[in-house]
Amino acid sequence: MLRIFGSLFLTSILAFSALEPAQALVGPSQDPADAAPYTVMLLKRTSNASGFCTGVVLTRDIVLTAGHCVSGASGLAAYVGGEPIPVSNASIHPGYRADAIKTRQRSIDLALVKLSRPLPANLRPVRLSARGKLAVGDMFYIAGFGLAREGDERSAGTLRAGTIVARAPLSTILLWADDPTKQGFGACTGDSGGPIFSSDASELVAITVWSRGPNGRQCGELTQGALIAPQRNWINSTLESLGR
Repeated sequence: MLRIFGSLFLTSILAFSALEPAQALVGPSQDPADAAPYTVMLLKRTSNASGFCTGVVLTRDIVLTAGHCVSGASGLAAYVGGEPIPVSNASIHPGYRADAIKTRQRSIDLALVKLSRPLPANLRPVRLSARGKLAVGDMFYIAGFGLAREGDERSAGTLRAGTIVARAPLSTILLWADDPTKQGFGACTGDSGGPIFSSDASELVAITVWSRGPNGRQCGELTQGALIAPQRNWINSTLESLGR
């Protein structure tokens, strides 16, 4: 089990961006073009490490991501066009619990971050879903900047995308999903905070927060997302407080 916050240093990002692995997230990929206008990489610095996550554009200067990508950070920045845009303010969902996996608590693993300057014009706000009910077999389009090969940090840093399908258990706050082709596609390290869209990529349904792999691995078997619709009130009020 893994909360998928990637670990790599900023000095490695330029090298990663030059790579074009044949796989996406982990497993066979699709064209990420539908996700690209809404998706950014987020860099995180703590007292003893640096790392990265993925984020989703809500306004020209506010990004939605996973709560654990923001929790404990001494520095955050969106990495866009080869340079960082520092985060000036952040708000973690009050229902987020850092130890939720260990203590088996309910946790709303979401956060909003406000950037110190607007994003480039090629990035634009995503449409938020009001979809409150899911069914087993529903299809979704997921994207992220995480590892394409588990354990290989050189395979990170390129936006990748693909299709996942809802599975049991059904939840009012979480999406549980896996690869409909059973070829091992799913979220991996660094994909936390990334978008899970409707199948046609027209709206944001969930944010990637967790993954699990087969045989004790951490990626490619099960992807979990925090659903957007139940958190719309918090998102809207937080946008206002951050100065939308």
